[in-house]
Amino acid sequence: MNIRATLALITILSLSSALGGCAAATSDESSVASDQQAETGATTPTTVDQPLAAAPYNGVCGSGYVVIDSLPLTGGTIYLTYNSGNGYNCVVTVRSSPGTPLPMDAYVGLSGNELNDDFGHYTTYAGPVYVHAPHQCIDWGGWIDNSFNHQPNSHCG
Repeated sequence: MNIRATLALITILSLSSALGGCAAATSDESSVASDQQAETGATTPTTVDQPLAAAPYNGVCGSGYVVIDSLPLTGGTIYLTYNSGNGYNCVVTVRSSPGTPLPMDAYVGLSGNELNDDFGHYTTYAGPVYVHAPHQCIDWGGWIDNSFNHQPNSHCG
C-alpha cells in the first residue's frame, strides 16, 4: 500500500470513529481495536499517543539539521529536523530497539503535494527524506510495522 493510500485509510478510519464507527485505534480505543483485530484478523496502521520507549535521534539528516519536532510510535520515534542554512526539512523514523527487519517508512512533503518517502524493511531506521519548504506548510510522518503517526499541514513558516 502506498503512502497516499495509507493516509486515506487513516482519514477514513478517523472519520468512521467520529461518526460512531468502531474501526479507528486511538489511545482511548486501542483495546477495542485490538479486540476487533483479534476477531477479524485485520491489520491496519494505528496511531499512538505514547511510545513504549523513545528512540534517540541518530543524526542521519546531516550537519546543520536541528530536531524541531517528533512523533511517538510504538517501538520508536519519528523526527522532523530543519536546517535554517538551506531551508530543508528532513524526516527520519528511528526504532527504539533495532532488530529483525520490519516494514518502516519516513515521509515529508509540501502540504497537499506528493510526499518524499523511504519505505522498506529496516532494522534500525527509515529515511532520511527531505523537502525544501521555507515559509511553507508540510505534511510529515512515518510508521514502524503497524504503528503509524503523522502531522499534516504543520510547521508553516
